[in-house]
Parts: sequence; structure tokens; C-alpha cells
Amino acid sequence: MSLEQDVDLMCPGLYCGKIESRNDSQTMYGDCGVCPRGERTNALKICRKCEDSPELYDWLYLGFMAMLPLVLHWFFIEWYSGKKSSSALFQHVTALLECTVAAIVTLLVNDPIGQLKIRSCRVKMLSDWYTMLYNPSPDYINTLHCTQEAVFPLYTIIFIYYAFCLVFMMLLRPLLVKKIACGLGKSDRFKSIYAALYFFPILTVLQAVGAGLLFLSLVTLAVYMSASEIQTHKDLITKKKRLVVLFSHWMLHAYGIISISRLDKLDQDLPLLALVPTPALFYLLTAKYTEPSRILSEGGNGH
Repeated sequence: MSLEQDVDLMCPGLYCGKIESRNDSQTMYGDCGVCPRGERTNALKICRKCEDSPELYDWLYLGFMAMLPLVLHWFFIEWYSGKKSSSALFQHVTALLECTVAAIVTLLVNDPIGQLKIRSCRVKMLSDWYTMLYNPSPDYINTLHCTQEAVFPLYTIIFIYYAFCLVFMMLLRPLLVKKIACGLGKSDRFKSIYAALYFFPILTVLQAVGAGLLFLSLVTLAVYMSASEIQTHKDLITKKKRLVVLFSHWMLHAYGIISISRLDKLDQDLPLLALVPTPALFYLLTAKYTEPSRILSEGGNGH
């Protein structure tokens, strides 16, 4: 019996494999099971170390996941900053610094350690993200557990990044808010931080879809403009802070469009970027009919 036939018979399922070891000049194979972290099975169902680099779409996915907490930070900072507080801009910059440093540290602690690059396993099919659903039962009684990170490290690296975001937030933000948020009451100063303590656990259990960032940025922009009672272009340009919020959301819209297109056909996809200002323009054209000031009367905070 050939090695290929022996390995295929011994290793059922999509992700079960044998660990290869060498003893002098002899090659030995272990029992079928889960591959070590950072490895996945090859065509012969033998565990091999992944040496690939992330593709463009993988980097877009990582950028999407990295921007999620930043968008939520900015939204809640604006939501709780109040009309007279001048601390929002500093908190925006601090949140950006927190997420940037967390992203850099996350890359440094992942394999290869100390380098700003990632060694990854190539994503081949959708099931690679859900290996726990594909544990085989060869005799229809006993299950062979081969759950592993077949998309190493695209799954676990997000949790590491969120953990660092939370750590840097708790180290930097409370000291900053305490010193510069003089325009807010004591009970309101830390509400944006408390909000982060809620949305970080939520983010760790949510699976993002391709257009999730685009959808989230649309929602937060609409809520912000409604709560700020922005109904005309004059209301929008009277405060620099509002323009900063608008342009940051436009950048997120553009990123969402690019991540969906994957830059496969630039001549067809890039013209879609002209749609970036559309949500804001649509809001300004229809605001007088929807009366966003109702949000304030129902308990929202103005800006």
C-alpha cells in the first residue's frame, strides 16, 4: 500500500492529519488528529508548517477588524462629549493612538516574533473558518476531534488585538479624560470608556461580513448627524469637529467599498468611490422631512 493510500485511509475528514517526525534517517508518522498551531494538512493529510503570507483580501479583512473598535470609540466619544466639551478631539486622537499601537504590538508578538509581518495558512474554502463543524465520525459513533485554526493566524490574531486595545485604553484614556474633560460632569467623563467595556466583549463574539464596516459607518454617521441636529450644509460646516467626523466616515465608506471590490477590476470598481458622499448628501436632503430633533426629545445627547 502506498503512503498516499495509507494516509488517506488513516485520516478521515478535512482537517485531520498526521504529525511527521524524523528519527535518524527514518520518517515516522503519528496518529491522526489535530495539527499543531500554525500548521495544517497537505494533500497527503500530513501536518505541514504554513509559510504563506496573507493575500490582499486577508489584509483587508484584518484592517476591517482593526477599524471596528476605532469606529465605535469615535462614535461613543462624540455621543458623550457634550456640546461644550473641547476634549473630544484629544480623545479621538488618543483612541487612534491606542488602536495603532495595539495593531503594531499584535503584529510584533505574532509569528514571526519581532517582525511587522505575518506567517499564515492560506484560506482555501469557507469551511476553514469553522473547522469545529467538520470533525469526522469514521464509525458513526466516535468523533475524531480535529478542530484547529486552519486560517492561522487570522482568527486568533483578532482576539489578541482586542486585548491589547483594551489594555492600552485602560492605561491611557482615564488619565487623559480626567485632565482635559473639564467640560463634562464627573459622571459623564468616563462614559465612553464604560461603553468600550461593553462593546469589546460583543465584538469578540460577532463575526464580521464583507460589508460590515460600510454598514456600521453608515449607521454611526446617521445617528451622529441626527443627534447633532444637523439639517443643512451650514450646520455641518460651522464646527470643525463635525467636518472631522464626516471625513473620517467618508474614509471608512471608501475602505468598505474597496474591501468588497478586492481591487480585482480597478477600472470597474474604483468609480464606485464616487458614491462615498451619497449617504451624507441624502441625509441633508431629507433631514427637514424626518425631524432628527425628535431624538433629543427621546433622550439623545446633542453635540
